[in-house]
Amino acid sequence: MTEIQYLLIGLSAIAAGMVNAVAGGGTLITFPLLTTLGVPSVVANLTNTVALSPGYLAATMAQRNELQGHQRRFWLYLLAGVVGGTLGGFLLLHTGEQMFRVLVPYLILFAAGLLAVQDVIRAWLLRSSRHPNSLRHLESIGVLPVFLASIYGGYFGAGVSVVVLAVLGLMLDDTLNRLNALKQGVAFAINIAAAFFFIFSGLVNWPIALVMAAGALLGGALGGKLAGRIKPTVLRWIVVIIGVTVAVVFWIR
Repeated sequence: MTEIQYLLIGLSAIAAGMVNAVAGGGTLITFPLLTTLGVPSVVANLTNTVALSPGYLAATMAQRNELQGHQRRFWLYLLAGVVGGTLGGFLLLHTGEQMFRVLVPYLILFAAGLLAVQDVIRAWLLRSSRHPNSLRHLESIGVLPVFLASIYGGYFGAGVSVVVLAVLGLMLDDTLNRLNALKQGVAFAINIAAAFFFIFSGLVNWPIALVMAAGALLGGALGGKLAGRIKPTVLRWIVVIIGVTVAVVFWIR
């Protein structure tokens, strides 16, 4: 890697940390860049997960005021994130490079599509419920989809914020800003759990990871401050457009 390439990686990590804090999907910036620079897909994914984890912590701390009233949800979904992220990380280490490259565009497109239809699905779920305590019920059963999303996140770091935010939006009745703060904590748990496996795998590119971690910390802190100032619709569709564009690029390649 040249100095210019490391600079590009650092800047992309800052951007990814900010996007993850604001809406999710920031790894859709760094993952394609690493593969473009010649890093193998599995190595790029592992390195992404390890390096961007600090950014989620910084973003969670920056938005901690939004977590008031989320204590029960936070710890419940945090546990689901740890278990699911661990399982996803285990599965990734047992997936070959060629198979992973085939799956990449479909995984990215799934993440973008889920976020695009989030409002429609969530509105249908709420209309279909006949019980006055339906929202509380959705919160309780939300552990399962968060767990499944966490497996995805542990397996494929790119797009994990998109999937988690979409799942939380489907199951919980709250503002996007508050759900976004909850998402930061869950995504951090997923990444840390998966990173535990990756650190000892011998596949992480540590020079790249260290540069990205520094950038992600800065970007996460900056993005956390900006998260409440951007319209929810804008957040969703920016991420959707990024996801679809990256998926098409991977198909072409």
